[in-house]
Amino acid sequence: MRFRLSKKILLVLFLLFVAIITSIFINYKERGAFIRMSRNLPIYCVDIKDKKIAISFDVSWGNDNTDKILDILDKYNIKATFFLVGGWIDENPEKVKEIYKRGHEIGNHSNKHPDMAKISRERIIQEIDISDAKIRQLTGEGTKLFRFPEGSYNDMSVQTASETGHYCIQWDVDSIDWREEGADVEYNRIIKNTKPGSILLFHNNAKYTPGNLPRIIEKLQGEGYKFEKIGNLIYKDNYKIDYSGKQISN
Repeated sequence: MRFRLSKKILLVLFLLFVAIITSIFINYKERGAFIRMSRNLPIYCVDIKDKKIAISFDVSWGNDNTDKILDILDKYNIKATFFLVGGWIDENPEKVKEIYKRGHEIGNHSNKHPDMAKISRERIIQEIDISDAKIRQLTGEGTKLFRFPEGSYNDMSVQTASETGHYCIQWDVDSIDWREEGADVEYNRIIKNTKPGSILLFHNNAKYTPGNLPRIIEKLQGEGYKFEKIGNLIYKDNYKIDYSGKQISN
């Protein structure tokens, strides 16, 4: 005897299957969100309604366009945040002073640019302390912002860096200018992804960045954006960081 299921039973079984799969997906998604929320995360962007954003530069090595970048920022009366590596500081003490003199914000980017997800707590503290000491010797001030080399971190490194008195800063808009894929590619990537509260990432040694900055600035200013130092953009207390790294005021 052949057993046949009616269309009605088949439909019920199908709907039951869909309900089970949907429930599994929702539970998985919520569990994933909970895991991300329970992690220690840096600040990727800020939850604000005003059209305020921040430009940042990682300054490590290679061809140096720092002077060109500073002149462009002066032209548009914009203050940015420069994250400096200790090795670059050693080779460019006068440029460190010039960045500070022109009113820009200096952040800590470690001393030797290690992968901080792969080193000890003691080494992390040492990297931050040494770089801060070098900056303080040249400017008279330490730093309050820290950016992980290569953007690489884990729970322990975020907690450790925070315990040194630094706000850990990432970015949500990456020019990826170090790849040197082309001026238009980098320009469009920035314009497409910028939103209120964004932190933009560039590098001082990238080929197309000095040429791109004026048109990026003019385009975003034309859309009503105002540029802030990261230290002025972020919340300093009474905040939380969601699973995506967005800093939200309590």
